Amino acid sequence: MQVEMRQRLHELQLEHRDLDAAIHRLGDDPSHDQLALTRMKRRKLLLKDQIAWIERQLDPDIRA
Repeated sequence: MQVEMRQRLHELQLEHRDLDAAIHRLGDDPSHDQLALTRMKRRKLLLKDQIAWIERQLDPDIRA
């Protein structure tokens, strides 16, 4: 179970990082799609919450 959670955590962290980079690129484009940017930001927040939840499950002593 812990191995799967650590793998999922790693996948979420990678997606979060990639999404952050994409948000910055899209935000720098003056003709960016505001709806797409908003959706990406919401997805990034969801990923952050999922990452925090998994981290708490793996090590409940850490304050998230």
